[in-house]
Amino acid sequence: MAATVDVSGWIEQQKVSRTQILVMVLMTLAAAVEGIDAQMIGYVAPAVIRQFKVPPYEFTSVFAIGLTGLLVGCLAIAPLGDWVGRKRVLLGSFIFFGVMSLLTAWADSLQSLIVLRFLTGLGLGGSMPNAIALTSEYFPSRNRTFTTMAMWSGFTVGAMSGGFLAAGLISEFGWPSVFVAGGILPLILAVVVAAKLPESLRHLVLKKYAPAKITAVLLRINPSTVFAEGTTFVIHEEQAAGITVKHLFREGRALGTILIWIIFFCSLLDIFFLSSWLPTVLHDAGLSISASVVETALFQGGGVVSGVTLGLVIDRIGFWKVLIPVYIGAGLAIGSIGFAGTSLGLIMIASFLSGAFVIGGNNSLVGLTAVLYPTYIRATGVGWALGIGRFGSIVGPILGGVLLKAGWDRTSLFMVAAVPAFVAAVFTLILSLTREGSRQSK
Repeated sequence: MAATVDVSGWIEQQKVSRTQILVMVLMTLAAAVEGIDAQMIGYVAPAVIRQFKVPPYEFTSVFAIGLTGLLVGCLAIAPLGDWVGRKRVLLGSFIFFGVMSLLTAWADSLQSLIVLRFLTGLGLGGSMPNAIALTSEYFPSRNRTFTTMAMWSGFTVGAMSGGFLAAGLISEFGWPSVFVAGGILPLILAVVVAAKLPESLRHLVLKKYAPAKITAVLLRINPSTVFAEGTTFVIHEEQAAGITVKHLFREGRALGTILIWIIFFCSLLDIFFLSSWLPTVLHDAGLSISASVVETALFQGGGVVSGVTLGLVIDRIGFWKVLIPVYIGAGLAIGSIGFAGTSLGLIMIASFLSGAFVIGGNNSLVGLTAVLYPTYIRATGVGWALGIGRFGSIVGPILGGVLLKAGWDRTSLFMVAAVPAFVAAVFTLILSLTREGSRQSK
């Protein structure tokens, strides 16, 4: 007899399959490629500044415009995933920012860098939220936070490995080679994704795709399942029509949405303040370009370690017992960079711990956002959270440039950078006390 199958409930009952692992692996690779392309401008900045013979603070516009493009991509392109599907938006984004990165290798002025980094940012902004949404939608609730955070840690892995890659490529072939590598990788990934990645099951059901298409994906997860002819597939969760953004503020979500935006703003301000200016500040303090790049890569490396471990802890004890102390630790660790002097060992420790706390906190917030919103607005919710947060990623590099131009010393710079982390801790506490926060207490 024909039956009705709740797809989300069906997934909850299954063991994790090879198909789900494949989704996670591909999206982790996507996040890694995104991390390489998003962070490479910070790694090449000292070499480009030297070649173009411009003062460091003038490079602020290059940092800011690339992040502006990413912001626009998160707000305008990422929500398309809720309409046309995660996979289509991912493919288009990979191809677009891959081509733009390749073209950046031939930039010959700050003006051309500004244009190309903005366009690269558009593609990055479109892909990130959809990779997060797709991963979270393929896993049962018992390990969804871990898998989403582990997948998003790929971004940090890419940002970190991109530093080591940049250090080698710049010394051997010059800074343009970094953008060539950053362009080839997403184009290769686009081919693999087109051939192997299934569309989000939840999206297929909500958009009422043909049952045969849905069945085909379900059988990839569990080939032994038998569905009767005429089976209807449903998802028992909130749905609504109309413009998706407005639903971020309905059904009691308004306060939670605003608080998440504020926390993302503070978190990304710190991450991009450090990733953009840490190589240059450390180089000016006496470290070689290669050493300063490696120190910044260690900052990203701390985020890799915490991104995986914090996901396991959150699945056991909940978001709030992790997020609040992590952001407090981030403020303390960031401030300590300014007091490390010129000791390479102390700077390494401080950089690693800063990354572990601030990037780990940001990755935890990504996991929280992915489960906070229902399927029909998940890409929009994640996209807008990351997009509004990108204002922080723009303010961070600009703030660093302003302070450097004003002649602030390294200790003062990193004391200022510690403040947003403490602010994030306060607003995370407030979020935990809201109605939306109470729903995610475990």
